[in-house]
Amino acid sequence: MPEEAAATTLPATAAQTSPDNPWPLQLLSQKLKMHIDRAPSAWVEGQVIELNRRGSNAYLTLRDIDAEISLPASVWTTVLDRQDIPLERGSRVVALLKAEFWLKTGRLSMSVKDIRPVGLGDLLARIERLRHALAAEGLFADSRKKRLPLLPHRIGLITGRDSDAKKDVLRNAALRWPAVEFEIREVAVQGNTAVTQMIAALRELDSHPEVDVIVIARGGGALEDLLPFSSEELIRAVAAASTPVVSAIGHEADRPILDDVADLRASTPTDAAKRIVPDVAEELARVRQARDQLRRGVTRLVEREVDRLASLRSRPVLLSPEVMITHRHDDVERLKVRSHSAISSAVVRAADQLVHLKAQVRALSPQKTLDRGYAVVQLAAPGDAPGTRRDVVRHPSQAPAGTDLTVRVAGGRFSAQSTGGEDPAVE
Repeated sequence: MPEEAAATTLPATAAQTSPDNPWPLQLLSQKLKMHIDRAPSAWVEGQVIELNRRGSNAYLTLRDIDAEISLPASVWTTVLDRQDIPLERGSRVVALLKAEFWLKTGRLSMSVKDIRPVGLGDLLARIERLRHALAAEGLFADSRKKRLPLLPHRIGLITGRDSDAKKDVLRNAALRWPAVEFEIREVAVQGNTAVTQMIAALRELDSHPEVDVIVIARGGGALEDLLPFSSEELIRAVAAASTPVVSAIGHEADRPILDDVADLRASTPTDAAKRIVPDVAEELARVRQARDQLRRGVTRLVEREVDRLASLRSRPVLLSPEVMITHRHDDVERLKVRSHSAISSAVVRAADQLVHLKAQVRALSPQKTLDRGYAVVQLAAPGDAPGTRRDVVRHPSQAPAGTDLTVRVAGGRFSAQSTGGEDPAVE
């Protein structure tokens, strides 16, 4: 009864424990074992870097393919003996691991329930599945590929340390364009650290302001050696790069996934050097050819213009330019005579018309009427100043007897007085 009472006072979970109310070590170990026993087995992939047989048990160490992570495990020798090909150090395998916790010692170990070597066919099938999946995402589409510069200012080179691929790229690029400049990053190109180092170098060169193109180069090798260049992490990093990337991996027959995502695939590192920089000899030959074409074009143009000038100079107007002036002088003289004649005729006609009009005006003037014996009779008021307008007498009734009158005749004016009068007889 006291033990049962003590058990009921223990915290139900680890988060509820405290210095005053801790768990017994046995309880923690039991709970860990229960939790670990419930964890399912998992198939994992790795490389065998250690393998020791001790009686019926064997102890091996698996290392991750792309990272510096290792895991020790134990396996029954009967499991190893089932393999058609004996496992060795360096073998690539997939293993079914189950975590086990030893209650008395508190030791956690990994037990291999099954193990299978990864053959070449398995690797190829896995690469092809990844290739198809990435192609379905559009990472290999031509529309994503960037054009390489005609003459890069500086070339980023990711390659192995002191490798033949590095020497091939540098030597052949310098032969084609002696002034070429490189920004070199030497990394591991195989092994479990290759992917992380290449991605770090790629991102560093991609952010470099003077690097115009990046070359990832490696010599040929076995399929297992070239696996880092088919890593999904590296492929996505290349696809995300803003700088054009050239893949120069292995030989013509080698085809890692990097070749599909790169903006340009070179069959070999030597081929990459030939395709990223122009040949200075070829460019100089093209310059000479362009200069010759330009010289011939200018010569033909000058010759055509000389012929045109000669043709223009042979025309009569340029052979005897004074002829044009003489013709125009004659035209001007002829036009002057015609103008003078026309103006003279117009003046004569206008003078005759003026004489005729003057005669008409004189014939119709009041003076002519007075000259024919007529007179103008006007009423005269006493004290009128000379020039004062007076009423003209048009009827006898306007001038009764005794009315002072002014009579204007052709020779002048005189005064008179009315003696009265009668209306003229109307016929």
